[in-house]
Amino acid sequence: MANVTVPRTKRGVERRATLLKAAEKVIGEKGFSAASIADITREAGTALGTFYIYFPTKEDVFRQLVLEMGHVTRTTVTKAIAGVSDRLQAEKAGLRAFLSFVGDRPSLYRIVEEARFVDPDAYRAYFTGFADAYADRLRAAAADGEITEGDPEVRAWALMGIAKTLGDRFVLWEEKPDLDLVVDSAFDLIRDGMGPRE
Repeated sequence: MANVTVPRTKRGVERRATLLKAAEKVIGEKGFSAASIADITREAGTALGTFYIYFPTKEDVFRQLVLEMGHVTRTTVTKAIAGVSDRLQAEKAGLRAFLSFVGDRPSLYRIVEEARFVDPDAYRAYFTGFADAYADRLRAAAADGEITEGDPEVRAWALMGIAKTLGDRFVLWEEKPDLDLVVDSAFDLIRDGMGPRE
């Protein structure tokens, strides 16, 4: 992969951000193959040559968007669970924050899904990085007695799978999802499992 230019001026930072936002919209709506660099620069309201100052190829801007999704998702969830009393409540708050984020930026969410085929390494790195940090938090919560013991890696991937699938079904496919209902129902499952209650 070619090196992506990091701007040194405020104007450069703003131009790069404008191009990324435009690429998010265009690629998220059209898909990677159908989206062109001309489409992106037209959406950004800038000259075609400006794109190449910051991103050598369309693949590079795509990878930057996958990295952006990882950064923004982690930041969003971390803010949502800050100050929450225990791990179970953190699961509920984090799930709601994630689903709200998917609703706010569906194009970026779709780009990460498309990365499975366009850039499998970026796709894998995105989910693995997230899962590793998640497993660490679950391991710490189990050690503190906030949750039951269990394989933290398996649990991290399972919980991520719940969030990802709910994002598809109830955020991307619904015009006005009832997030309270979705989060409450999923949280009941996460908290209590599916076994009969005594």
